[in-house]
Amino acid sequence: MTNHLEHKFAMNNLRQKVLHLAGQVAEGQGVELFDIEILGKGKSLLRIVIDKEDGITLNDCEKFSKSLGALLDVENLITARYTLEVSSPGLDRPLRRFDDFEKNRGKLARIVTREKIVDQNFFLGRIQEVSDSSIKILVNEQEIVIPFDKISRARLEIEL
Repeated sequence: MTNHLEHKFAMNNLRQKVLHLAGQVAEGQGVELFDIEILGKGKSLLRIVIDKEDGITLNDCEKFSKSLGALLDVENLITARYTLEVSSPGLDRPLRRFDDFEKNRGKLARIVTREKIVDQNFFLGRIQEVSDSSIKILVNEQEIVIPFDKISRARLEIEL
């Protein structure tokens, strides 16, 4: 049990240090740090997701990867072999924070709730309004208010 707790603490500590370094690079390059994942035994994959207002290009990812990779090497945070992967959140990006919903007003979203709202847990609708505690979406011409604390998962739906 102690071994598991020590590993969890070490991973959380590593995540915080990587988050700090990645935050510095993001600020310097004018991008937003969207997500960080450390996956695999021996910390074999470090996945960083970045974003910016007008979208992320392959060049943005490459530049970020080189800068963060150099910083990680200098700091020697990850001693085992690892792969650094930098990408954008994609067109069907997850919506996690208040700001994510606010930035994507007017767009189509797929939302799953923890509890039923108007007799359902799944909604596919256009984000209409965002308040401090809820979002309002338009589903088949019907406005539905979903409290933030009831949202289990949400992501943008790709529209072609």
